[in-house]
Amino acid sequence: MAIPTPAHHRLRLLFVDDEQHLREFMKTELPRLGHEVTVCPDSKTALEVIKKATFDAAILDMRMEHDKAGLTVLAALKQASPDTEAVIMTGYGSTETAVEALRLGAFDYLTKPCKLADIEALLLRIQEKRKLKHKAAALETRVQAAEGPGGLIGTSPAMLPVRQFVERIGPTEGRVLITGETGTGKEVVARAIYTQSQRADMPFVPVNCGALTQTLAESELFGHKRGSFSGAEKDRKGLFEVANGGTLFLDELGELDKNIQVKLLRFLEAGEIRPVGSNEPIIADVRVISATNRDLRQMVAEGTFREDLLFRLNMFHIHLPPLRDRKPDIPDLARHLLARAAKRPVEAVAHLLGHDVLGVLMDDYWQGNVRELANAMEYAWIMSGGQPITPTHLPLANRTPRTPARPAAYEAPAAVPFPTAVSTGYHPHPAHVPSSSGKTLADIEMEYILQVYAKNNSNKQATAAELGISLKTLYNKLHKYEEERQQRAG
Repeated sequence: MAIPTPAHHRLRLLFVDDEQHLREFMKTELPRLGHEVTVCPDSKTALEVIKKATFDAAILDMRMEHDKAGLTVLAALKQASPDTEAVIMTGYGSTETAVEALRLGAFDYLTKPCKLADIEALLLRIQEKRKLKHKAAALETRVQAAEGPGGLIGTSPAMLPVRQFVERIGPTEGRVLITGETGTGKEVVARAIYTQSQRADMPFVPVNCGALTQTLAESELFGHKRGSFSGAEKDRKGLFEVANGGTLFLDELGELDKNIQVKLLRFLEAGEIRPVGSNEPIIADVRVISATNRDLRQMVAEGTFREDLLFRLNMFHIHLPPLRDRKPDIPDLARHLLARAAKRPVEAVAHLLGHDVLGVLMDDYWQGNVRELANAMEYAWIMSGGQPITPTHLPLANRTPRTPARPAAYEAPAAVPFPTAVSTGYHPHPAHVPSSSGKTLADIEMEYILQVYAKNNSNKQATAAELGISLKTLYNKLHKYEEERQQRAG
């Protein structure tokens, strides 16, 4: 008894041939293979059918009313449904005919008389191709769901330096370290850099370092040879080899095991990897972009992250501001995220977000940043049923005032800041920096702000971008500090 073909593997077939006995044969046998079939006796009938229905695949006789009737149907079929795979059959095979059929988009070419087994083999190949297409589409959907809106969205003062710097370093081969709180969109920035690089037609391979177990991390990243450890039943390529010629994105870099850090450093220094169980190195041409929400300087001081690795990865540094400090971007972000939740174009859903709900969104603190906003938009889309969204459709947490409290990892910034995307080398007079003894929390914050301000040569926009605060907030803090300094001096 034949095993039924799963519904998602079943093909809708069009069979066109002027031989009646062959049409009757296919009308019986193709359904036995698990497919639906529509048969046509000539090209004229087939052309009418194509206007009314779509097919996954078609088997077309080359010679019917005239020598190239099959090619006429093929051309019309590919124009009406480019994804339909077509197979040309003829008893008068020639190289020229095959080339012409392939040029018009035929999947393959068969010479009559052909066996049912030959047709079955071709249909299996078509099924496999469709499965790969669907898998790629599903993967892309998951990537988009994880990374937030496609491309960099936002022109606020806090985001403008980020956008400019991405445009500047994208076409280079330089390694980039992206920092920022969880949910700020670090992978979105990494992909923006990738799409502007010379490697944009090669793989972009994201790796969540926090999801790599200590025992399997080396195999996942660098690959392994058969028999190198229990369960290694065949050779496996590592993600570095998969990304060869393209870009590897190491997310949650701070979670990387110290032993793996050594091997990563080796690759950055020599451009080669060594699979587990192999004595032969493999050369890999990979651009590395990494991201973290952790203070790597502090980890270096604690001995949990290698300083030499930090230097290698931190050729360029981009700090992403939290959403609460780029509030002018919230309306555009909300519209794009709502469109993603609705699976519709932005222009089709933008009108659903009125001024009342946008006001609520602008007032929220957004502890979870863009990721939290994405969740809120998906929630609102479901609760509104596709109707205009009001504040009552938002999650309770987003319509209830919350006490601002920065994540613990960002309460005390590192004393030695990273080199920033747009830094220069100006230093203030020592008298303008708060004393290091008897400091309050406000003093520590102000000291850090002044360090970054000096390093950016008094460029307020660049300073605000590195600190992850708005220009208005920076102006207010500098003004307040100057007033207090003058009062102490007076």
